[in-house]
Parts: sequence; structure tokens; C-alpha cells
Amino acid sequence: MLATAESCTGGLIAAACTELAGSSQWFERGFVSYSNAAKTELLGVDAALIARHGAVSEPVVRAMASGALAHAHAQLSLAVTGVAGPSGGSVDKPVGTVWFGWCLPATQPDCAPDHAPLLHSEVRHFAEDGLTTRAQIRAATVQHALTRLAERLAASA
Repeated sequence: MLATAESCTGGLIAAACTELAGSSQWFERGFVSYSNAAKTELLGVDAALIARHGAVSEPVVRAMASGALAHAHAQLSLAVTGVAGPSGGSVDKPVGTVWFGWCLPATQPDCAPDHAPLLHSEVRHFAEDGLTTRAQIRAATVQHALTRLAERLAASA
């Protein structure tokens, strides 16, 4: 079962998943944690972590992915947080910066002997790909999140 934790996409990943017939067999729930308060209240992300690193950061997306698992009846999670624009960017985090996090079940005992979920994260800078509008960045985020989830699941099978 999959749980999602979304900030910049506002539920678009959950919508893409539930658009598929039969998704109730593998989609458990989605959290839209658009505000910092929602990240803390819904997912248990430490407010001090957000204050220290910013909402658009690797530590926060990893905490979101872990929090989604902790607050759902799922075995894997996907989280995103980013700057979709057109404003809100900075020199360090320009518009189009999106952090992704995935928690997957440990399949190799030598990788996670305690069977703790494996946590993966990565950043994309979609403006570097020529995507500059809010709609483009959000659509690319959904596509990338689900594509990488499928790739990670295939690799762990």
C-alpha cells in the first residue's frame, strides 16, 4: 500500500494514482501538507527541522516520507516539497527546485537487518529542463515522483 505526502503538488500525485481503476488495492491515503504547520501536524515533521533547513530541503522531504508511513497503513511512501512558482524562489532554492523522498520496504536483509524501510531522496531543478510555469513544474513533479517510484520498486523486486 502507498501513502503520499505532498506539498508543492497539492494532492496531484494522489489524484493521478486514484484516477486508475483498481487503485484502492494499492493506494492507502494521501496527505496534503502544503503549509509548514500541516507538515508538523499531519506528518510529525519537527518544526525545528523546517526552521533550520527550510521546507524545501532534503531533511524535510525525508521526514515527510517517514511521517507518511508512520501515520498510514502503508508499506511505502512518496513525498514531495518544492518551489512551483512563479514566486517564492531564492538564489539557493530557485523556482523549479523540488525535493523527492521515497520509503520502500527493505527487501535485502543485509541492507536493513532490522527490516526498517529504505529511505531514498533526490532533488530536481526543473527550470534547468526549460520548465518554468507553475503548471509545468507541478506536472513534471508528479511524473518524476511516480516514474522513480516504479523504477525503485522494479529494482527492489
